[in-house]
Amino acid sequence: MEEKIKKTDAEWKAELTPEQYDVLRKKGTERPFTGKYNIHKEKGMYVCAGCGSPLFSSDTKFDSGCGWPSFFEALDKEKIKEVRDLSFGMVRIEILCAKCDGHLGHVFDDGPKPTGLRYCVNSLSLEFTSKEQ
Repeated sequence: MEEKIKKTDAEWKAELTPEQYDVLRKKGTERPFTGKYNIHKEKGMYVCAGCGSPLFSSDTKFDSGCGWPSFFEALDKEKIKEVRDLSFGMVRIEILCAKCDGHLGHVFDDGPKPTGLRYCVNSLSLEFTSKEQ
């Protein structure tokens, strides 16, 4: 298991854009259909924007129509932490980066085969590395 990243709130604010800070550290959500990776089709790896931990492969990305990047499988289940989320009068499963506890989005059980899962992720929580890199 990777060592956890611990930083002060001031350190996170200094390292992240205000928009990334709102999503990753304050559990915000970008508006649907506005994120840079929503319709992104390049082959490569999606990593945590907070710490660089590899999270999702482009091979598992699909168009769910929900307005956020969606993946049917995490690269490694150990890199994603799931937490019950009761906010806004709903019962959901929040997903966090296991290395830095950055808020990524939520996971739902309405995805395609083979997993039936839909990891619904904020583009602001991700950075992308192309296969060529």
